[in-house]
Amino acid sequence: MALISAKSILDKARDGHYGVPAININNLEWTKLTLEVAQEKNSPILLGVSEGAIKYMGGFNVVVQMVEALVKDLNITVPVALHLDHGSYEGSKKAIEAGFTSVMYDGSALPLEENLAKTREIVELAHSKGISVEAEVGSIGGEEDGIIGDGELADPEECRMLAETGIDFLAAGIGNIHGVYPENWTGLNFERLGEVQKASNNLPLVLHGGTGIPEEQIVRAIDLGVAKINVNTELQLAFAKGTRAYIEAGKDLEGKGFDPRKLLAQGTQEAKQVVSDKIEMFGSTNKA
Repeated sequence: MALISAKSILDKARDGHYGVPAININNLEWTKLTLEVAQEKNSPILLGVSEGAIKYMGGFNVVVQMVEALVKDLNITVPVALHLDHGSYEGSKKAIEAGFTSVMYDGSALPLEENLAKTREIVELAHSKGISVEAEVGSIGGEEDGIIGDGELADPEECRMLAETGIDFLAAGIGNIHGVYPENWTGLNFERLGEVQKASNNLPLVLHGGTGIPEEQIVRAIDLGVAKINVNTELQLAFAKGTRAYIEAGKDLEGKGFDPRKLLAQGTQEAKQVVSDKIEMFGSTNKA
């Protein structure tokens, strides 16, 4: 099945009150395992890629061609969107040109009027090619910004203005953060989530920082309009745990245990379990 825009995937998820995982891919193993699990669970899936990961893997065209080839050779039939995560203005344009089917233009650090203007430009360019657009208003805390206990809360009026640029789904802070959650985190702010949903005219909403949020809060957020949940850190931790266990057990010193295909196998299995668990938790099993 060819890669598709994320719009139809997330519109259906919003209407059906389930969430779709956006799994950040960092290499071939992560891409392959995510596609395999999505197929096994009969779940739609979004493959998220940061500009840093794109650079690591060799470039925008490498990522597109790798994903397209895996979808073909693995006979993946569930809906798959290739999504640029936290893209810059220039990065979003490069992703659109390379063949990504969805982009997040993140102008949240800019003055609001500049964010709105550049978002409109990206929307016009992307929609002319059938590509979906996510945008962000305000900021979402995290390790790169300095962890804070509560996380940021988006301004509903700013959400309304960003929604009017024509975006297809909206990322807005409701107390969520990137990375590992600190002990003093107070949870998601569901009152603000309801205000954001109303202000954005019922656009599918995006929850960044899906790692570490309790399941009951995830489920409630989905019921209130969250259709896309980003997952990255949890996969990194699981992959590292499995790989560390393999090496600490000395298996890399047994026979040809140093072969990268064997060296990374245990970490890959740990990460696969995370993807499977998230699909179940978010309710997207058999929603393809």
